[in-house]
Amino acid sequence: MSSAQPSLLGDSTMPRRRGSNKPAPAEGSPLRRTVPAGVYLGTSSWSFPGWQGLVWQGQHTAPSLSREGLPAYGALGLFRTVGIDRSFYSPMSSEEFAAYALQVPADFRFLVKAPALVSDAVIRAEDGRGRAPNRWFLDADIAFDKFIGPAIDGLGQRAGPLVFQFSPAPRDMLADPVAWIERLGLFLEMLPREVHGQRPLYAVELRNPEFLTPRLMRLLREQGVRYVIGLHDRMPGVERQVNALRVLDNCLEGDFTPAGPLIVRWNLKPGLKYEEAKEHYFPFNRLVDEDPDTRRLLAALLRAASSNNQLAFIIANNKAEGSAPLTLLKLAEALEAAA
Repeated sequence: MSSAQPSLLGDSTMPRRRGSNKPAPAEGSPLRRTVPAGVYLGTSSWSFPGWQGLVWQGQHTAPSLSREGLPAYGALGLFRTVGIDRSFYSPMSSEEFAAYALQVPADFRFLVKAPALVSDAVIRAEDGRGRAPNRWFLDADIAFDKFIGPAIDGLGQRAGPLVFQFSPAPRDMLADPVAWIERLGLFLEMLPREVHGQRPLYAVELRNPEFLTPRLMRLLREQGVRYVIGLHDRMPGVERQVNALRVLDNCLEGDFTPAGPLIVRWNLKPGLKYEEAKEHYFPFNRLVDEDPDTRRLLAALLRAASSNNQLAFIIANNKAEGSAPLTLLKLAEALEAAA
């Protein structure tokens, strides 16, 4: 995994072509639809030229979409959230977050990833391999200064889940999951419960199934922190992760009624690595490997959350089925059909 990621806002120093048009929502797009209140569907980014005719009207480059595409994305109706992955690679300022917030409707919410600076136990080389221990790992002061404070200050009421996605842990941590969970508990306990007059929605996402234990779920319940169902090659499927949520929400056996916001990130088709999936699905304009079973399960989770008046966030990646907008359209249709 690269330690750098280009700014989603683009390079503001780059000259713009005269007469170039800002991206506009695609005319006649099936994504021009509403979703139930409290349901937030969105993609993990918005800068894909291959979405022409579905999200965008006309042809646009990735830098142009990164810089100017967010208002068109947020105007379609289906999309009421989006993931900000850029913050994982490098901390963002409150001014940068505020620039996002100004481009979307008032009921839009951003899912923001914490910097690897606090969520990765190791410092990584460009090829993703760990090269040294990270002395800022699970440092609550750094988390506030470099992530929580700027995100809440800049996004305001448009701040959605603040996600601590934990990268694959080194072997010594995997050898003692209890110690890792206890350390996480101390970190979460130190995070502020109110920032600028609002309560942050903290969430934890794993890349190691070894940590997916009842002990972790009880800890998250005690701390008022949500668990992210992360659908990824490294993690088990939806059903096992829902079983973990049952422990978190203290559900009866055989029942699942979320006691807090539901957060799902459908990241990657099982059996594919990230770069392999990127090449396989490019240019992300059609569904290549449809997964109706996962969509059915996610639609059921959305209904369960709505029935208990809980917010529900589902972020889809192009690497899940081939085209994130079409994945979410199918999910919305499944939700509507069951209503």
